Amino acid sequence: MDWPTFAQQMASMARDLLAQKTVNDTLERVTHSATQLVEGCDAAGILILQGKRVQTLAPTDRLVGDSDQLQEHLGEGPCFDAAHSQEGERVFRIADLTENHQRWPSYAPKARELGVGSMMGFLLYTEDEDLGALNLYSRRPGAFTEASEMAGWLLASHAAVAFSSARTDAQMHQAVATRHAIGEAMGILMGGHHLTEEQAFDVLRRYSQENNIKLREVARRVCEQGSL
Repeated sequence: MDWPTFAQQMASMARDLLAQKTVNDTLERVTHSATQLVEGCDAAGILILQGKRVQTLAPTDRLVGDSDQLQEHLGEGPCFDAAHSQEGERVFRIADLTENHQRWPSYAPKARELGVGSMMGFLLYTEDEDLGALNLYSRRPGAFTEASEMAGWLLASHAAVAFSSARTDAQMHQAVATRHAIGEAMGILMGGHHLTEEQAFDVLRRYSQENNIKLREVARRVCEQGSL
């Protein structure tokens, strides 16, 4: 591993991550960078666990999604474990998946059939929240070394911060847009039905609760249709 060159590439990637406009763009930049910067990496993706359901984000190859779905179906697997980790394992490296792995007796043989030779995974987390796992795949057994693991860990550290920042930014934009839509909807109701501001908001809130529709969706309907 040429560490000076790697450091320059990481610095360039960090700047690129800050320049991305959406969460998905940010994640795609992360996984694409993994295949370029981490020696031995043929494919990469981010796995998010929502209860026992798996979501695959920014996969660079179909292999990533197939592996994630297999782990969801079986309820076991290294990426599944990494994303579900709380205080335990935050990094894993499987040098050779063709060896007998008692830890994942159902997943390992089926993963070999998919063409997985070796794997690495890194829990994406910040001080406040766990976000999922960055998972790296190679079709060759023994492809990942200690240097690969260190490179992956550095990439994952940058990725966690960028992911969290991009998601927070997206949530803020959505909140602003929602407030604007609610305000516009309230104005329509106030003007059309001679309601006070408080009464107009109460109409939106009650309609949302009684029909199990999010408040921002109720506001959008009022803005588009002129009424409820």
